Amino acid sequence: MAAPISTERFVKELEKLRTEMESGELKHSEYDQKLARVVRELRERGLEGDRAEITAALDDCQKRGVIPPAVRDHLNKRLGLV
Repeated sequence: MAAPISTERFVKELEKLRTEMESGELKHSEYDQKLARVVRELRERGLEGDRAEITAALDDCQKRGVIPPAVRDHLNKRLGLV
């Protein structure tokens, strides 16, 4: 079994997706597919850190504009944070 994914790596993946969207490298459908792949990997391998750490990281991502509120809500549900 693979090691859990660090919160830092998860945030970097979200930042990378945002950068690719802003540069036009990704279409919305491709963004959705890549985000789903990231979430699937998280669910399979797990995410390092406790609920408070993960929630704080997502809060920071939303404040910095890395993820919009809709993606934040989606991640909360998919990761079982709500």
